[in-house]
Amino acid sequence: MELAYNGTNYCGWQNQPNGVAVQEVVEKALSTLLGAEIAITGAGRTDAGVHAKQTFAHFDTEEITDTQHLVYRLNSFLPKDISVHDIFAVKGDAHARFDALSRTYEYHVNLKKNPFQDGFSYHIHLQPDVSKMNKAAKVLLHYEDFQCFSRSKTDVKTYYCTITKAHWEQRENGLIFTITANRFLRNMVRAIVGTLLEIGFGKMNLEDFKTIIESKNRSNAGASAPAHGLYLTNIEYPESIKV
Repeated sequence: MELAYNGTNYCGWQNQPNGVAVQEVVEKALSTLLGAEIAITGAGRTDAGVHAKQTFAHFDTEEITDTQHLVYRLNSFLPKDISVHDIFAVKGDAHARFDALSRTYEYHVNLKKNPFQDGFSYHIHLQPDVSKMNKAAKVLLHYEDFQCFSRSKTDVKTYYCTITKAHWEQRENGLIFTITANRFLRNMVRAIVGTLLEIGFGKMNLEDFKTIIESKNRSNAGASAPAHGLYLTNIEYPESIKV
């Protein structure tokens, strides 16, 4: 299943005891329409308030004869802030999370107050030095251990990630940071963005940035940028998972 969502009203992707999650809403809709208890597994977790322009989930069910009709019915059933784009068959052992080759996030920064961007980008008042931020972003490609950008209380076994792309782009009245990796740690992108912005504002330099990464200490990095500016935009899978 390929889907997208506005994360404003949700506690994140994954089901939580004290809040409504995107996963929960989609599972209830699928279970109702298919007449059976359906559990879905997402490509990854997004935090509360984070958006997804593209993400995937897998679920097990009997053969669906008309997937496009199910897509239409789901979109009629789901709230306006969740949209299903496609449903397609995959091999029995395909896994939305573990088979993903790469994930791409964008972080949107707004330099001018814009009522149409409220809740969808991080509004800052000063122009940071994009050139300095891009020099620091390139440094990320030479490291693998990103514990310094990970939420401290997490159950991961390793903090190793392979980042293949990280850069800032100046847009009219705003900035977009794009980052691609094989996997991401919890809060990792927002922590990277917050730290790179400190470089852009002259609060730290390139050597400081390298020292932070090598310290493996989250308290040394900058504050996390707000969730509402972050978007999961693309997930790549091998063609071999499809039937």
